[in-house]
Amino acid sequence: MAKILIINGPNLNLLGIREPAIYGRVSMEDYLTALAEDYPAVELQYFQSNHEGEIIDRLHEDGFNADLNGIILNAGAYSHTSLAIADAVKAIERPVIEVHISNIAARESLRHTSLLTAACRGLISGFGLESYRLAIEALL
Repeated sequence: MAKILIINGPNLNLLGIREPAIYGRVSMEDYLTALAEDYPAVELQYFQSNHEGEIIDRLHEDGFNADLNGIILNAGAYSHTSLAIADAVKAIERPVIEVHISNIAARESLRHTSLLTAACRGLISGFGLESYRLAIEALL
């Protein structure tokens, strides 16, 4: 069975209620249920934290796990500010796909640059929650 870890960063615990015009009205929990139904042969693990160090710790914990196909990382605002998370992605062995629900290039200029992109296998941005599905497909 394939195994994929999804890591979400700050404020993504509010999906479904936070700025629905940008992030939609579906909670991550509901979306994960749909993904699990669509990918019964994939064990989806999920972790969310509003704390940079916890995200780094989780990358370190799972980033060397040979049983893991890869990691989908939506670091939220930390994508634009955290050299530490970028360094953690560079340090681990599992492939990481960076995901953003919104099109970061179409938003405020401070969101146009991600410090993570160069450390990741790829970037998927702007397809709403379906960005996660595209990342799953990329890791399978």
